[in-house]
Amino acid sequence: MDVTDRSSLPGRPSPAAEREALPREIAGLAPLEPGFTALLDAGLREIGLELSEAQRAAVEAHVKLLIAWNVHINLSGLRTASDIARGHVLDALVAVPALRQLTRGRAEVTLLDIGSGGGFPGLPLAIALPARRAALVDSIAKKASFLGAAAAVVSDALRAAPAPQPEIVALAERAEDLADEPDQRDGWDLVVARAVGTVAEVAELGLPLARRGGHVVAWKRASDAAARTALNAEIADARRIVQAAGGAGTRIVGLAGAAKIGLDGDCLVVIRKVRPTPDRYPRSAGERRRRPLP
Repeated sequence: MDVTDRSSLPGRPSPAAEREALPREIAGLAPLEPGFTALLDAGLREIGLELSEAQRAAVEAHVKLLIAWNVHINLSGLRTASDIARGHVLDALVAVPALRQLTRGRAEVTLLDIGSGGGFPGLPLAIALPARRAALVDSIAKKASFLGAAAAVVSDALRAAPAPQPEIVALAERAEDLADEPDQRDGWDLVVARAVGTVAEVAELGLPLARRGGHVVAWKRASDAAARTALNAEIADARRIVQAAGGAGTRIVGLAGAAKIGLDGDCLVVIRKVRPTPDRYPRSAGERRRRPLP
């Protein structure tokens, strides 16, 4: 994926030139520390999830590239492979059993990740579900550049698998703009978001992109009574926009095994799309700020 940033400072390489120097393949990158493998293995056992050799290689390729880029571009506050194993990879993979239930185990699932950043949760989900087609969306050019490189190394690793590999693309766009494109609007089985905003914000951005019968899924954490109360209030505040944008049945889905892998309180907020989204949604960021509710 080619993302061009035309800004530069005198006497310094432009951001685009700096990005060109960053690795775009895993050959020559440092191996992951042993703690990564141990944490990933233990987590997969608790989740009850098996990955093929090619899928494991794809997950590791993504993490190696993330660590290499993270030295120069702030893609994640987690810096070590072990921290990334729990805080990013397992945080995504712990949702796979629940997402398979939502999609009834279909092999042709399509997945769009809003605000993908370092590729989470989108890339691990695309690998493990597996998805037939996945899009990683981020409006920040440097992050979208990384996502394009990460999608490529993951695809390379998955070519060793006997099963068809997913088509994975990185899109340097705002979700609001993406929803105006006929080939994207109403086009996705799962629209996922982690650390993007409130339930209301995720609903308004995600429902226009989900197909009728598909789902918008937000990663949330409710580790104690106060956090659960706050999340319930967030869901209640989102009720009007969910209904206006064609959604229904907002619910919290607990994640079996999350507490055992150090992710206590991790849960999903799931919204099912039951009607077409009116053309006026999603509203611009400015209008959403001025009028949080429709």
